[in-house]
Amino acid sequence: MTQMYIGVKMVQAWPEERDGNPGYAVKYSDSYTSWSPKDVFEAAYFPMGTLESGVENNSKITEEMVNAFMQEPTATNISEKSTLVKVTPLTGFEQYEVSSCVDPANYDFEIGKACAARRIKDQICGHLGFVLQWAKFGLKKQ
Repeated sequence: MTQMYIGVKMVQAWPEERDGNPGYAVKYSDSYTSWSPKDVFEAAYFPMGTLESGVENNSKITEEMVNAFMQEPTATNISEKSTLVKVTPLTGFEQYEVSSCVDPANYDFEIGKACAARRIKDQICGHLGFVLQWAKFGLKKQ
């Protein structure tokens, strides 16, 4: 019986052209190397850093990575004291947060937008950390 699978891998890759087609040579953790067309590769992998002087620079999620992974937040005033913020990461999975104040006289749209967007950004950082852990160390079998 055929099943569907989902997985996450961390790979080394470098631009390479084959038969006039742009793509990437891909090296996996077991040293297996393959080639992938550019559009296929870039739809599957998110850049995590470079290999500098033989030292991996891809063991943490940085703020720059989080910013690159998400689009600019959009915000809507939904009441006299509340702001709804939406962020769509590169995966297309929409994330929402609401920021509210106690007294409408103190409401500031930009502050509300910044507060809610920061919470979404923190969530995306955690999600990327989850993915990085999976990619680097795989699934733990019991």
